[in-house]
Amino acid sequence: MVQPMQFRPVDTASTRPSGVSSTTAGAGWPDGAADQARCLHRSLTIGDRDWHALKTQRCRRGAEQLAAALVQLTSCDDPGSRQSTPARQEALALVEHALLWLRAEISDPGCPSHGR
Repeated sequence: MVQPMQFRPVDTASTRPSGVSSTTAGAGWPDGAADQARCLHRSLTIGDRDWHALKTQRCRRGAEQLAAALVQLTSCDDPGSRQSTPARQEALALVEHALLWLRAEISDPGCPSHGR
């Protein structure tokens, strides 16, 4: 019989992301997090040249929106703040939009330059 995994918070140097010391853990985003989020977003963004080929890939559209939410949070939000911030509200809107794509509740509106 397989024992269920027990999850518990662990804060040791071996499990802490690089760039986060025990004194700064939880105080802000890890060093480089915003840059990594922007890099991920750039790699997932559907550019003009690929738009027609990829616009119907719902998972791709959802991933693009989720990456944008990460950029909002890591670039513009203080994770230690208990108050809602404009960056959090924007991130929530992007996550909700991503969920609509992933649930197939929305679809591409068409290209305005083609009169559709």
